[in-house]
Amino acid sequence: MSTLAVEHVTRYAYAASVDLAHHLAYLRPLDGEGQQVESFALAVDPPPSHQRSECDCFGNARVAFTLATAHRDLCVRSSARVRVAAPVPVDPSASASWEAVRDRLRFAAAAPFEPAAEFAVPSPYVPRLAALRDWADPSFAPGRPVAMVAIDLMARLHREFSYRSASTTLDTPLAEVLARREGVCQDFAHLMIGALRMHGLAARYVSGYLLTTPVHAPDGGAPMLGADASHAWLAVWCPMADGSAAHWIELDPTNNALPGESHVRLAVGRDYGDVTPLRGVIRGGGTHRLSVQVSTRRVDGDDT
Repeated sequence: MSTLAVEHVTRYAYAASVDLAHHLAYLRPLDGEGQQVESFALAVDPPPSHQRSECDCFGNARVAFTLATAHRDLCVRSSARVRVAAPVPVDPSASASWEAVRDRLRFAAAAPFEPAAEFAVPSPYVPRLAALRDWADPSFAPGRPVAMVAIDLMARLHREFSYRSASTTLDTPLAEVLARREGVCQDFAHLMIGALRMHGLAARYVSGYLLTTPVHAPDGGAPMLGADASHAWLAVWCPMADGSAAHWIELDPTNNALPGESHVRLAVGRDYGDVTPLRGVIRGGGTHRLSVQVSTRRVDGDDT
């Protein structure tokens, strides 16, 4: 188990005064599933006139705040200290076949509802794409265990696509990312989620942070792609063949890795749109400049 300290600072500089602003922040890391938040603080400047903390429908913590005083600059700073444990090992070959999982997620009259099914359908940032299904097909051998399908798909995506910082924007269509074979961590998470959903499987988007150098890496290890910024990966729903409890197995296609003690889970949703770290509606402001700084470091002397 490791303790990681995260600081996330977002600054807006507006060309004109903002008279009124409503913002929603997903900046508090999740508790549970191998993660424990030891401390968290959120500071907003200028101070909000109203602020409310709540949980969304996926179990994420979020903060809604309103600025009713005129301002030309906004700074939102979150600081967290999180204990992160390696995930409980799961034998990928012991998971159910992908066809069995697909069939379990399909709607059938009078059949029990499977909550994971809400992550098996298209979402705003992850539409249905026949080309994505065709690209993924080689990983879906008949009878192959679902976890092995997902791990193979992750390795192929990492091998066949290039990570290029700032090569895409939030508005870049997923079809374009697929055609260009390059993108950033958010794109790769969406691509893999879409490929799994096109075959009837359930996959959810995970936002979070990544330690620059992975924990336990020999000789310090090579820097991880997507570090020192907000990061994104995904989780696939994996029932076991023996009927025991299903697991959400996380995969980081940007680094071809199973997330562990170097990843801090912030929020989960259908895609990026559900868990945008900070978004809002403002009156006034005109054009603006945005800067984001993220620091994730291991806290010395607190490992067990």
